[in-house]
Amino acid sequence: MSASGSGRVRPAEVLLSTVAAVSWAFLAMAGVAALGLHLVGADSAGALGPMTAAAMVLAVGGSVTPSGDVKAFGLTGAQAHSAVDIAPLGISLVGALLLGWLFVRSLRGAGAVIDGAELATRAGAVVLLFLLVLAGLTWVGNDTVTIDASTLGVAGKSKQEQGGLLEKLPGELGDIADIGSGLLPDRIQRLIDAKAAVGFTVEAGRSVLGGAVWVVAVLLIALLVARRAPVPHGLEAAHRTVRPAASALCGVLVLAVGAGLAAALYAAIGDDHPRLVLGAALLGAPNGVWLGVPLGLFVPWHGGASGALVRVLPDPLDDLLANEHNEPITVARLAELDGRVWLLTVGCVLMILAAGVLTAVRTPVGRAGWSGRVGRSGRAGFVGRGALRLGIVTAVALPLLCRLTEVSAGASLSVLGFDAFGAGIELHGGGAVAWALGAGWGAVAGAAGALAAWATGAAGGRASRFALDSTPHDDSTPYDGPATTK
Repeated sequence: MSASGSGRVRPAEVLLSTVAAVSWAFLAMAGVAALGLHLVGADSAGALGPMTAAAMVLAVGGSVTPSGDVKAFGLTGAQAHSAVDIAPLGISLVGALLLGWLFVRSLRGAGAVIDGAELATRAGAVVLLFLLVLAGLTWVGNDTVTIDASTLGVAGKSKQEQGGLLEKLPGELGDIADIGSGLLPDRIQRLIDAKAAVGFTVEAGRSVLGGAVWVVAVLLIALLVARRAPVPHGLEAAHRTVRPAASALCGVLVLAVGAGLAAALYAAIGDDHPRLVLGAALLGAPNGVWLGVPLGLFVPWHGGASGALVRVLPDPLDDLLANEHNEPITVARLAELDGRVWLLTVGCVLMILAAGVLTAVRTPVGRAGWSGRVGRSGRAGFVGRGALRLGIVTAVALPLLCRLTEVSAGASLSVLGFDAFGAGIELHGGGAVAWALGAGWGAVAGAAGALAAWATGAAGGRASRFALDSTPHDDSTPYDGPATTK
């Protein structure tokens, strides 16, 4: 599959590349969602198919609303209905990587520049087919499960400690069991025997709209980070300006997720519930890792948690949120509970410095700059451009990570197989602070990476041919490859 590069769109080729990109993306998301839900045991409470569809809809910006009749448990009105606004980014990431990679791969035959109309046609076809498939998932992703009151116990105790409520009834009531000629125990008996039909429903309109935003964002990001994909006429400078920094930052963020998955695999080996650990990692490893990146770079978060949902938070965040509500969540406060949290900051700083080095290695220096002279294309200019470009990209990326990993979930009933009566969780990052800190960290890392790459002679050594071809240079100095430090 390749772009024609002539400005003439071939419908058959566009259709083939579109079907391949969208179908592989959805198949990969379905596989990750189904496996993750099965490992965490969600399919024990309902059908795996609708749960998988609902999880995929959530992953691409959709919305799922729990609903049902739980009046028997004392929940009425707003308590019995809640919304889930949390994306399982493990599913999202797999779909985005495949969709973006296959899309930009279909463009490579055009060379460094592609006709704008052809690019719009190809992107529009992908968006249209993606939304058609998503609309089908909104129809499938609805299900009903049953909560049996006789299995409910007292919070904070194991099932062995609790026993069935009915078994405890006579001893707990004592003499008052005779009130009303035994009517009290009979009514409690009916309450315990109650079974509530509850479930989840995908909001079609809101989900399709969210999916449209998601797929357009994925295609735009793919075009920004794909260093060997063409750009429309007039945007050739992006090859040497935006793409080196964007691809470097995206690369280290994806690598960080891989490290998170490896850590989860290691943790599962010695855990009492390895399937639960692995399933949660498949579904939400990017959520935890990308929440930790802004936090490790000193972006404050706000939030709180209550009920059973506190248990899904990692230590020591669960301890902090269980006692605080709408209070700042910072590395320093978490370190008071566990000093090892400072390792998060160390890891995040090393990650952003690695992005700075990668940016410098992928950024062309310019022919005059290979000689090592300090000037417009020399060392000082190279360091300044590296700081500026990575600073801008990081200033955009850090607030985006905060937005992606925000959590807003209230559960008064069973959602995707998880029972959490009266529970809730809220986590929100500081957008303005994230923007300022992102710009600062990116500028420092970009400058440090440029200096390190220049000192080792690696500056521009991995620049793409499109970036080199679009770089202004001074022909008075011959190009003879990366220069050694002078």
